Amino acid sequence: MSNADHDAIIIGSGHNSLVCALYLLRAGWTVRVLERTDTPGGAVKTVDLTEPGFRHDWAAMNVSNFRNSAFYADFGAALERQGVEFVTAENCFASVYDDGTWFGVGTDTDANIARIAALSERDAETWKTLTDDFPSRAATVGGLMSSPMNWSALAGLGFSALRQHGWAGTLDLARFALSSPRDWLGRTFESEKVRAALAPWGMHVDYAPDIATGAIFPYLEAFGDQAGGLSIGKGGADTIIRAMVAEIEAQGGSVECGTEVTRILHEDGKAQAVEIAGGARITAGKAIIANVAPKALARLTGGTGDTGYDTGLDTFRHAPGTVMIHLAMSDLPDWRAGPELRDYAYVTIAPTLDAMALAYQQPVAGLLPEEPMIVVGQPTAIDPSRAPDGKHTLWLQVRMVPGEIKGDAAAQIDATDWETALPPFTERVLDIVERHAPGLRGRVLGMRAVSPRDLEADNPNLVGGDQVCGSHHLSQNAVFRPVRGYSDGSTPLKGLYHTGAAVWPGASTGAGPGTLLGQMLT
Repeated sequence: MSNADHDAIIIGSGHNSLVCALYLLRAGWTVRVLERTDTPGGAVKTVDLTEPGFRHDWAAMNVSNFRNSAFYADFGAALERQGVEFVTAENCFASVYDDGTWFGVGTDTDANIARIAALSERDAETWKTLTDDFPSRAATVGGLMSSPMNWSALAGLGFSALRQHGWAGTLDLARFALSSPRDWLGRTFESEKVRAALAPWGMHVDYAPDIATGAIFPYLEAFGDQAGGLSIGKGGADTIIRAMVAEIEAQGGSVECGTEVTRILHEDGKAQAVEIAGGARITAGKAIIANVAPKALARLTGGTGDTGYDTGLDTFRHAPGTVMIHLAMSDLPDWRAGPELRDYAYVTIAPTLDAMALAYQQPVAGLLPEEPMIVVGQPTAIDPSRAPDGKHTLWLQVRMVPGEIKGDAAAQIDATDWETALPPFTERVLDIVERHAPGLRGRVLGMRAVSPRDLEADNPNLVGGDQVCGSHHLSQNAVFRPVRGYSDGSTPLKGLYHTGAAVWPGASTGAGPGTLLGQMLT
């Protein structure tokens, strides 16, 4: 071994970084994680944003994929000793419609089926079949989503699918995996309301209703939640970050905040060290791992010398942005569609697939959406510890908005900078929520609206407020994420690796990129 300061230097403390660090530490490596901000966790953090005693998840709220991940199977016991805690919602997600009705999915399969049967008897029978088939289908689909993008792994998955499902079943699965949400939902359910309730889960990862390969996400969320509930962190999503940092330190690693990496130093095709603000140099004996957006990796290296790779980083496409609105509340909303909705972790306002498609396409064109898709998280309905007794928090996520504003689809907001446009756009969002929950504003004790610019300033990986660090459309996913030939996190520079949501398998609290890289390196 060389006289390097550490075996591995990890740039950025997002959850993929911390996951990777724990695999390396378990293998006996010395590891140092460097974070530019004052708080570890990247987009997974919980902060006081409004009034004292109200804890708000800054961006990510749903940590089901973390709790159900391969990483948690490996390290869950250690994290539980470090204090990680979860609360699981039995009433997972619901949608409200303009006619004052609602449909939701929870862990009670019979109740789900009864709600569907009230909309369509045929759909209720379809739901029963999909429920029965979910364990075997999810093993195949989930295996694909968590597998390295190499021929041996994919061949193994293919043979396994053939043994389990036969040729016809495997081809059906392949068709499903390539389908858009609208395509699959339209073939599967006749009720527009059922379709509209499931489709938003594609929007969470940049799959509007008509984007190919997006059907997987509504399917996995709906039937996964039904099978096991939807998990949030007790006291805040940052419970997973605090536990991982504590375990890293217990294993002899370090997570250093307020330490910004300004350059990755390399010579003769090999990454050797990082330079931090102030000019100090820290060397790595085995690996430098960068959890950064692709353009930031290009900037830090000054170019790897591989023209194709460097061009791929430079042309990497980001998804539209997000606006977050955090509310401290005297009480939960009174939903017009029914009091049962107060018990749900998420209530989405996106009444039809066409409305969702428009709410996506307008931001892609640079326009503030006239009727944005709004996800209303109600974490204190599940976890009262996040607010003072009897009080609540709401987590409003607006999917999607333009990172750079060119105009307003409603022709009401003239501003084209987010600092000026955010207040009137926030009022538009609250107006829409108030239509479905009259009296909402009268219960607001405090508010903090967060623009795409604010999200990027806090975390440069969220370019233009893109919370998934890059479009997941097929031309930039799987073997093409982030650049063809480098989906495993390797780069053209020996000893330099890339992780985070920009790397396959992409954005999720399940931390697939960090897990796969940690396993590959050890």
